[in-house]
Amino acid sequence: MADSRIGCGGVAVARDQPAAVGYDSEGGGAPKVLASGFGEVANRIMDLARESGVHIHRDDNLVQLLAQVPVGHEIPEAAYQLVADLLSFLYRTDQRLAEKKRTASR
Repeated sequence: MADSRIGCGGVAVARDQPAAVGYDSEGGGAPKVLASGFGEVANRIMDLARESGVHIHRDDNLVQLLAQVPVGHEIPEAAYQLVADLLSFLYRTDQRLAEKKRTASR
């Protein structure tokens, strides 16, 4: 699931179905679905996200859209706004956490 080129990403969750999405800040293009699944696959996605410090966000509507996209493919235009909102939130959260760490280390 991890890709060092992914500049920003997260996992959207609806019940027991996660869908990981990320954006390649170097390559451009639309964000891609990085992982999706049920059962043991879903558990592994969630475990990897937690271990890697990837943000997990509950969004039933977004997961419904992302679940229709094959892993490795760009998200559909219909999901652009939802994913843009999620990635923007994650970026702001990362910036706030980095600032808190800088302030705490002084």
